Amino acid sequence: MHTRIAATLLVSCATLFSVGAHAQAVKTQDGMLVDNAGMTLYTFDKDTNGKSACYDQCAKAWPPVMAAADAKAQGDLSIITRDDGSKQWAYKGKPLYLFVKDKNPGDKTGDNVKDVWHIVKP
Repeated sequence: MHTRIAATLLVSCATLFSVGAHAQAVKTQDGMLVDNAGMTLYTFDKDTNGKSACYDQCAKAWPPVMAAADAKAQGDLSIITRDDGSKQWAYKGKPLYLFVKDKNPGDKTGDNVKDVWHIVKP
């Protein structure tokens, strides 16, 4: 009986961890927006009206900052719905992204890439 309960708890914890691992919190640090790991967040000039224009190869290089299903908009932070139904954080209506070439917290290698990607400075 105890083994079954322990197994159920382990599965429940693993499920909660995997869901949480895909959703990043957004905060201000060093004058810019970052995720909960301190990674720099960016906006994309081609996004319009609270809708992401970054999918497929773009989203591989610029992963969307996903919001948990129970995340709540607050202040200038809102949540948009992507074409696949997933939720993404946005700042003042602009969807937020990470950049795969940023390897450490505080890296800003994506700022002004192709003049369309920008660090978010609230």
